Amino acid sequence: MSSSKGGSGELSPREHVEKIRRDRFFIGREEKNPLAEDMHQAVNYLSEELYSKDVHFLMELIQNAEDNEYPSGVAPSLEFVLTSEDITATGATSTLLIFNNEKGFSPANIESICRVGKSTKKGQRCRGYIGEKGIGFKSVFLVSSQPHIFSNGYQIKFNEEPSSGSGIGYIVPEWVDKVQTLVDLKHIYGSNNTLPTTIIVLPLKAPKIGTVRKELSEIHPEILLFLSKIRKLSVREIRHNASQKSALTEVSILSETDYKTRKDLDAESYTIHLDLEESGNQEQCTYFMWKQKFLIKPECRVKKREEMERWTVVLAFPLGQRLGGAHAPGIYAFLPTEMVTNFPFIIQADFLLASSRETILHDNPWNKGILDCVPSAFVNALAALVKSTSDAFTLSVPLKFKFLPIQASPLQLLESVRLSIKDKVLEEYIIPCESYTQKRMFCKPGDIGRLNSSFSGILFEAQRSGLDLQKISSHGPYVLSSCFETGEFDNILGFLGIRYMNWKWYARCLEESDLVMKTTEEVYMKLLCFLADNWQRLNISMQHIPILKYENLDGERAASSISRAADGSLRLCIVSCEDHISWLINSNHELGSISGRLFMPLDTQKCLKAFPQRAKVMNWLQNCGRIEVLTVYNYGCEISRALQNRRLAIVFAHFLYHSQEKGYLNDQSIRHLCALMPIIDNHGSLITKRTKVLVPARCSKWFSLMGSNPWRSENYIELSGDYGQSSSFAGNHTPDNKILAFIQTQIGAADVPYIYPPNANCQVFHSPLTQENALLLLQWIRNLMSGGAALPSCFLNYVKNGSWIKTSVGYNSPKESFFCTEECTSLLQIGYGMVSIPIIDQEFYGNIISSYSKELRTIGVKFEVSEASELIDKKLMQLLTNGVSNQSSVISLLGRIRYLRGKHLSPFHLIEMVTRGKWLLTCFGYKSPAEALLFSSEWRTALCIANLPFIDENYYGERITDYKVELELLGVHVRFRDKNNDLRLVVDKLKFPPDLSTAEASFLLFKCICHVGLSENYLEKLKHLKWVKTNQGISAPSESMLLDPEWNFPSCVLDKIPVIDVQFYGVEMESYRDELRRLGVAVTLAESSKAVSRQFMQLVGASSITKENVLSLLECYRQIKNKKGRFPVDLMSCMKREKWLSTKMGMREPGSSVLFNSAWESISSIANVPSIEYSSEIRGYKDELRTLGVAITLEEGVSFVLQGINLPMDPTTITASNSLLLLKCIKCWNGLRKNIPREFIGGIKKKWLKTVLGYRCPEESLLFDSNYSSLIQRDDAPFIDEEFYGSEIALYKNQLRDIGVKVDMRHGCSLVSQYLKLHSDRSTINRIYMFLKEFKWEPENRNLNWIWVLCEDGKGDWVYPKSCVLHDGTGLFGSQLYVLEKFYDEDLLYFFSIALCVRYMPSIEDYLKLWRYWENSTSQVSLDDCVAFWKFIGLHWDPTCEKLLVKHVKKLPVLIKGGITLITRLDVFIADDILLEDLFDESLFVWYPSKSIPFLSQSKLTSIYTSLGVTKFSEAVEKNEMYKLNSSHGATTVITSANVIREGLVRIILAFLANPSVDICAEKRHEMVQSLLDLTIIEVDELVTMQYKVTLSGGRQLEAKMTCMFHWKRDESRLFIRQFDEFQGKDGRIKFAKYFSDEISQGLLCERADLAESLAELIKVGCLLDYEATSIEFLIKSKNLKLFAEDEEFLSANFSTEIQEEIMEENSLSLNATILPSPSEGQPDQGEVNIWKQLMKVLSSFFLRWRTTQPSEP
Repeated sequence: MSSSKGGSGELSPREHVEKIRRDRFFIGREEKNPLAEDMHQAVNYLSEELYSKDVHFLMELIQNAEDNEYPSGVAPSLEFVLTSEDITATGATSTLLIFNNEKGFSPANIESICRVGKSTKKGQRCRGYIGEKGIGFKSVFLVSSQPHIFSNGYQIKFNEEPSSGSGIGYIVPEWVDKVQTLVDLKHIYGSNNTLPTTIIVLPLKAPKIGTVRKELSEIHPEILLFLSKIRKLSVREIRHNASQKSALTEVSILSETDYKTRKDLDAESYTIHLDLEESGNQEQCTYFMWKQKFLIKPECRVKKREEMERWTVVLAFPLGQRLGGAHAPGIYAFLPTEMVTNFPFIIQADFLLASSRETILHDNPWNKGILDCVPSAFVNALAALVKSTSDAFTLSVPLKFKFLPIQASPLQLLESVRLSIKDKVLEEYIIPCESYTQKRMFCKPGDIGRLNSSFSGILFEAQRSGLDLQKISSHGPYVLSSCFETGEFDNILGFLGIRYMNWKWYARCLEESDLVMKTTEEVYMKLLCFLADNWQRLNISMQHIPILKYENLDGERAASSISRAADGSLRLCIVSCEDHISWLINSNHELGSISGRLFMPLDTQKCLKAFPQRAKVMNWLQNCGRIEVLTVYNYGCEISRALQNRRLAIVFAHFLYHSQEKGYLNDQSIRHLCALMPIIDNHGSLITKRTKVLVPARCSKWFSLMGSNPWRSENYIELSGDYGQSSSFAGNHTPDNKILAFIQTQIGAADVPYIYPPNANCQVFHSPLTQENALLLLQWIRNLMSGGAALPSCFLNYVKNGSWIKTSVGYNSPKESFFCTEECTSLLQIGYGMVSIPIIDQEFYGNIISSYSKELRTIGVKFEVSEASELIDKKLMQLLTNGVSNQSSVISLLGRIRYLRGKHLSPFHLIEMVTRGKWLLTCFGYKSPAEALLFSSEWRTALCIANLPFIDENYYGERITDYKVELELLGVHVRFRDKNNDLRLVVDKLKFPPDLSTAEASFLLFKCICHVGLSENYLEKLKHLKWVKTNQGISAPSESMLLDPEWNFPSCVLDKIPVIDVQFYGVEMESYRDELRRLGVAVTLAESSKAVSRQFMQLVGASSITKENVLSLLECYRQIKNKKGRFPVDLMSCMKREKWLSTKMGMREPGSSVLFNSAWESISSIANVPSIEYSSEIRGYKDELRTLGVAITLEEGVSFVLQGINLPMDPTTITASNSLLLLKCIKCWNGLRKNIPREFIGGIKKKWLKTVLGYRCPEESLLFDSNYSSLIQRDDAPFIDEEFYGSEIALYKNQLRDIGVKVDMRHGCSLVSQYLKLHSDRSTINRIYMFLKEFKWEPENRNLNWIWVLCEDGKGDWVYPKSCVLHDGTGLFGSQLYVLEKFYDEDLLYFFSIALCVRYMPSIEDYLKLWRYWENSTSQVSLDDCVAFWKFIGLHWDPTCEKLLVKHVKKLPVLIKGGITLITRLDVFIADDILLEDLFDESLFVWYPSKSIPFLSQSKLTSIYTSLGVTKFSEAVEKNEMYKLNSSHGATTVITSANVIREGLVRIILAFLANPSVDICAEKRHEMVQSLLDLTIIEVDELVTMQYKVTLSGGRQLEAKMTCMFHWKRDESRLFIRQFDEFQGKDGRIKFAKYFSDEISQGLLCERADLAESLAELIKVGCLLDYEATSIEFLIKSKNLKLFAEDEEFLSANFSTEIQEEIMEENSLSLNATILPSPSEGQPDQGEVNIWKQLMKVLSSFFLRWRTTQPSEP
C-alpha cells in the first residue's frame, strides 16, 4: 500500500482519520453531505458487479501486496491466517488475517482507500505496478462486513452498512481503540516474532467461511513466478484447539540463477527454484524463465495502456513436475487466470482481463498483439534451452522438446498461437542432428529425417568401430539425433512433421558408404537383421545395392546385390554346420565352377551362427536373397546334378570319398549321393540316370536266366572299372582302387536272386522255363518278399500271366493254376467234372516246388477247393447274365443255393455275385433281388399308396413260391412286417396321388412319415391334395384343422374352416398329431389361430365385419385370455394389424384408432383424429381395446394429433388456447423420447404463430429473452407476441425450439439479420450489429449487401462487403472503396472483418484495379501515389503477387520532366549501363524512387520489373562495329605486346582459368593465353565506332553511337588501342583499366561469356595495382585462386628475369628516348614517369622473347 507516499501536514494518524470523517463525509457537522447516497450506491454497485466469484478479493490483496514498496534487505512476504477466534469482537465465527512486511500505509494511501476509483497507482504501469481497477481493497466486503487495517500507526476499520453520521458505507473509516486486538494478533503471529508493518483483519461473514477456506487452499504455488517482489507466500489455519493446528502451506523462491542477457533479442533468461511445503510434504520445481520485450504495434494500442512502449512476454518452462499439477492455469496477467491452455509452459504478460479476472479479453487488439509475440518468444526460448551447454538445465535435449504445444488448445484464441509456434519452429535451425563428429549440429525440422532405431544403432556401432560416417548426410536429409529414438517422442516428431527417412535413403547410404565391406562382422549381422525386418519397404530401392558378402573362387571377398542373388546370376550359400564351413569353401574352389555357387566368408558365417537373431536373418537371406543353406550332403547333391563329363564325375567321387573319411557324411548320405552320382558304365559312357547297377554279365546268374540285360532301357546299368586310378582333391591324396571299391560298395551292384527288378516288361516269362530257371525264379521272388518290399506290379503281372509253369493241361499262367493233393483233385473232378481245372505238375518239378507254396500263392496259384468252387460259380454267373435270363436258369440258381446249403457249404459268395445284376422279372420289368417283392395279402394296403415290383408268378410259375428261403437269402422281400425296411420300400415306391379313401391307408401313410420320412416335395404335394375327410367334405390338409373342444372360436369364423371328421377316423387319429402337423393340418391353438386369422382377414378384406362380429371377437379375446392366460400371437397380431374398427376417418386398425371422450374435443379444430364410431357398448371393452393398441387418453393419442395436424388457412381463427394445447401435445410427445414426425413439421410450416411483426411460421419466429434486452429490443425482429399468448408460452420453450422457433438468442442471429435491411435508423442498425457481434454471427452468403453506409445526401445505403475495407492507410482508395472506419467504431470494424470478411486494407487486386484506372487515364500520376503503390507491391511481393502483376499490369512508370507517365512495358527498360543510358532519351527507362524507401529498395524494384518482362537495356540494345582506320590523321604505331601484356596480367588470367569451377584444362588455358601473347598491338588515333540500336514494340528504332577505346580483332590477332594521350592522369588510368579489362576478358572468354565479367574485375584491379608482383600474389590468394605447376612452367617459358634485365640495360637509353617525352614538351609529372618506366620493363620482356625466337644474325 506504500506505492505513493504523501504527507498530511503534521497530523497524527488518528487526527488524520478524524479529518477525513469530518471533511469528506460531514461527520460531526450540522449540514448533510449532498453526495452521500450517490457515493454509497456507486461503491455498492462496483463491489457487487465487478467480480463473479467470492474469492477474487484474494487476488486483489496479492496484487496490492505485489505493488507495495518494501524496505531494503527484507524478503517480501505475504501470509494468510484463518482462525476461529473472534479477534475483532464483532461476533464472527472465523477471522482471516493478512500479514505483509511492506513499508506500511502512508496518508496518501489512507486518502485513496477512502475513495472510489482514486488509486495511487494509476498511470504508473510502466513502473511495474500491476493493479489498475481502483477497487482492490474494497473487494474484501464480499466476505467481510467490517474489515480492519493496522499499519504505520493507523488502526481503522470500515463497515459495509451506512454509518449513522454520514449515511455512507464501505469507505468511511472508523478508529479502533481496542488494544486487546493487537495483543491477540501478536499471539497468533507468534510471540517471538515481530509483527509485520501491515495487518488486515477480516471478520468473515458466516456463509463465506467455507468458500474462503476452500479458495485459500487452492492458491496456486506458481503465482510467485511472475511477481517481481513477493518471495514468500504462506497460508495456515488455526483452531481453538492448538493440537488441531493444520499444517502450513508455504511456497517460496529458493533461488534465482543463471541470469543471461541476449541484447540481440532484447531478452533475458534465468532460472527460478520454487519450494512448496504442504501438510508436512515438501516439493520443489525448477523453472526456466524467458523474458523478451517487443515493440507495441500501432494498431494494437489501447487507451488503458497508452503509456506503455513495449510488451514484455515471460514464458515459464517447468524443468520437472509442475507444482500444482498439469491442469494449473496456463496464462498469467501477473496473477493467475482460470484459462487452461493445454500448453506445457506458462504465458505471462500484461493482458487486459475481463472484470472477473477469470479470463483475458478475447477480442481485444492489445491481447491479440501480445499473443502474436508469444510464438517468437517461445522459439527463441526453446532455441536457448536446446542449444545451451549449461549444466543448470538437467533435462536431456529431447525432453526439452516436450515444451512444444502438440495438444490442441480448448481455446480457439490460443489455437492460432499454437499453430504459429509450429510454423516458426519449422523454420528454425533447432533440431539436433547426428554429425558423427564431436561437433553439435542443428537443422530445420523440414531438413531432417528420422532413422529407424535399429539402423541408428548400427551406425553408432559402425562409427565406434572406426568407420568414417561424416558424409552420411550427403545422401539426403540430415539424420535426427538418436536421442529421439524412444517412442515417447513420436507425438512431438509428428507435430514437427519429422518423418522417417524415405526408404531410398537407406539404399543410397549403403551404396555410397563402406558400411558393408569395412565394418565388423557383428555390425554386419545387425545390418542384415535390419534389412530383414524392413525388406518389404526396402525391396525396390535396395535390389541393386551390393549388400551380401561372399568369397569368390580365388579366395577374395566381394559383395553382391539382392537382385543378382535372387535371379540366380550369383548363387550364394551358407554352410549349415560350423565345422564344415572351411571344408566346403575349400572344396568349392575346385568344384565351384560346376555348381555355380559361392559361399559367404568363413568369419561371416561363424558370426551368423552366434548371432542371437540368426533365425530371422537366415529366413530373409533364404526368401529374399535366395541364399541356400547347404550341408555337405546338399552340396554333394547340387554338384551331382551339374556333372557333365567323365573327369568331373571322378573328381566328385573323390569329394564323396574324403567327405566320408573325414566324417562329414554318414553312410546313409553317402549311399544317397552315390545313387545321384553319374557313373561310367561298361561301355565307357557317363550315365546320369540309373535305377540299378548290375554286376558284370560274365559272372552273373541273371544272364543265364534272362540271356541279356532286358532292363537297360529302365536304367539298369553294368558298372565299369575306370575308377581305380589314384588322385588328390582339396589337398587330400587318394590311393589306387580306393575309389573303385568305394563306388562298388556304395552303389550296390547286385545279381539274381538279389537284384530288385524294375516295374517293366520282361518277355522272358511268356515262354516255358526249365526246372532250374523256374526254381531260380521262385527263389528270386522269395528273396524279394523276405526284404519286405512289395513286388513291382508289372514284373509280378508278367510272372502271373506268363505261360511258364507246367500244369495238368499244359503250360499255363500261375494265376489260372491250382496246387492240390491227389485227394482234392479227385474231389473237384467228381463234383464239377463239367469244368476243367489246371493243376500244377508236381512230378515235373520234384518235391522241391512244394516248399515254395507262399511264393506260388503270391504269383496267383490257387490252393483251396473253395477257390475252385468260386471259379465254377463265376462261370455259372456268366452263363446267367450273358443273355436274358429264363425260367430254368433262375430255378437252377435257386436250386444251386439250396444244394450248397444242403452240403453245408456257404452260398454267400454266389449270392453276393448274383444279387448285383438285374435278372429277376417283376411286374415292372427286370429287377435285382433286393428290388423285388413276393406278393402276399400283407401287402394289399401298401398297394393303395405305392407301386411295388412283385415277382411275375405267371412267368416263373407257382414253383417259385417254394423257394421263399432262397429268395429271402437273395434279398427278395417276401413278407410285410410293418418294419422300417418294409416301410422304406413302400416310401421308395410311393405313387401320386395315393388312394387314401380308407382310414387304414391314411394310417399307413402316417407310419411312413413317422418311421421313415417322406421327401419335402411329396409332403408338399400331399398338403394341397384333397384327401382328408372334414366337416366341409374332402379337404386338403393345409386347409384343415384338428379341433380342440376347449377352444372357443367365434362361430362366424369357425363355420368357414374345414375341421377333421374324428368320427370317421376314430380316436387313433389323435396319436398322429405330429404327422398331421407336418402335412399342414392345424393341430395346436397357435396353428389354429392362424387359420382363424386367415378367415378373419378374409372377412375384413370383404368388408363383412359387422358390429356384432366386432363385439363377438372382443368377447372371444376376453374368454380365451382368461382361460389360457394368453391369446394366440398370430390372431393377436392379425387383430392389431387389420383394419376392422370403423372410425370417423374410415376403417382403421386398433393402433390407429381413438376411443373418443371429452378430452379430444378441444383439439378437433386443428387436427383430424380417428375416433371409433360404435355405440357405448364398445366402451365395456376398454381394457381389451387398450391392449390391442387403441388410444384411450389424450396422452396416449398424441401421435394422432401430430399426424392429423390440419391448421386452418386463416391463422386468426386459431386461438391462444388452441396453440397452447398443441404445444402441450408436443410436450407429451417429448416425454416419450421420440423425434417429432416430419409430417407434423411439414404441417405446421404455415404462418400461424403471432409475432410482433405479424403471423409467421415457426422457423421465422423468435422467443424474446429479457436477459438480452440491453442488446436488442422486441421490435427489432419477429419475436413471439407474449401479450397475445400470455406468460404461459414461456413454459413451452423446449417445444417451441423443437418446431423451429429460435428460443436461444444466440442462435437467432441469422433470423435477426434477415430483418436488418428493414431498418433505416442508424442507432437501430448499430444496435443490431452489436447484437450480431456479441454472438459471433456469420452469414451464409457474405456476397449480399450487408453493410449500411451513410451517403453524402445524408441518407443510408446498403453496400456489399467486397466493396468495403476497414482502413485505407495510403489514402489512395477514397473514391474506389467504402472505408468503414469513417462510419463505425473499432468494435464494429472488428465484427465486419470476422463476420463479413471485410478486408482490413485494400488487397493486391484493389491496387491492380487502381493501376488499370491510372493506365487508362490521360493525366500523370503523382510521385507520392506512385511511391505508395510500388511500396505496397514491394511489401507484399510473392509468387502470387508476381502472377497477378504479369497478368494485369500493361504499363510501367517512367519519370518524364519531374512527373510519372505510364508507358507500355514492352517499350521501357532497366538502366543497367549508365554510359548507354546517357546516350538515349529518359523515356526509355523505368522509374526508380529518388531515395531509399522501406520495403522498396532499388534491387527489389529491379527484381519486380524483371519479373514483369522488362529487360536490361544492355541486353536489349544491338551493337554494330563500324571499324575505321584513317591514315590521314597520322601513322599508326605498332607497340610491342610486352608493353601491355605483362607477366602480372598473364598470372591473373592463368589463376582465374585454373579454378576447378571454371573447368578448363591446362592445355586449353595455355592456348588461350598464348593467343593473348601473340597479339600485335597497334596504337591508332581513330578507332572503332560502336553503333547502338534498340527496337520498340511498334517497330520504331532508336539509334546512338559511341567510340571505343580498345578493339580486339581475333581473326587477325591484333589489338587496336586509342592513342595513349587519352589515358593521361588518374581518370585516364581508370578508363584504361576499365576498357582494357573488358576487352581482354571478352576476347579471351568469347565462348564462356558468363565468366567474362568476373575476369574483367580481376584484371581491372591488377591493372590499377600496376601488376606489382606482391600485390598480384595477394590478389590471387584473396580470391581463393592459385596456379598449378604446369602454369608456372608456362610462365617461366614466356617470362625470363635474367634476359629482361639484360635487355633493359642494353636498351634503356633508346627506350627512354623513344617513349619518354622530350624536355621541350614540358616536364611530366612523377606519376607519368613511373608508368613509363614500368612500360619500359614490359617492352624489355617482350624484346627478350622476340630475340630468342630470331635467327642468330644481328
